[in-house]
Amino acid sequence: MANPNIVNVTDIRGKTAVVDLSTTNATLVVENTAASGKVFKINSLIVSNVDGSSAADITISIYSEDNIGGTATEIVSTVSVPADASLVVISKDTSIYLEEDKSIGATASAASDLKVVCSYEEIS
Repeated sequence: MANPNIVNVTDIRGKTAVVDLSTTNATLVVENTAASGKVFKINSLIVSNVDGSSAADITISIYSEDNIGGTATEIVSTVSVPADASLVVISKDTSIYLEEDKSIGATASAASDLKVVCSYEEIS
């Protein structure tokens, strides 16, 4: 089932993923595995810079496959997050759906400077 019908929802679970971007490689934030029978409503995605003196760039992408596989489509690309500041990438006003076999990944310009918090609803 590639795109579950959410009209007859039987279960909605609130979830929060917290990811420390400890490398400059793409890092998985949230994935909806193939054949999960679920759709994820991404309500917010916030990137925080925990470095007290240096800005760092962030790229957030939706991947065409789970586990940050397939083709990446950028939501934001190399956006600077100032030292000790946060960037709201997705908010309740701009929520998106993550279908089966899709994922969201984050890539930082500096290791261990950025953290990502993603709040979402797992709907089945």
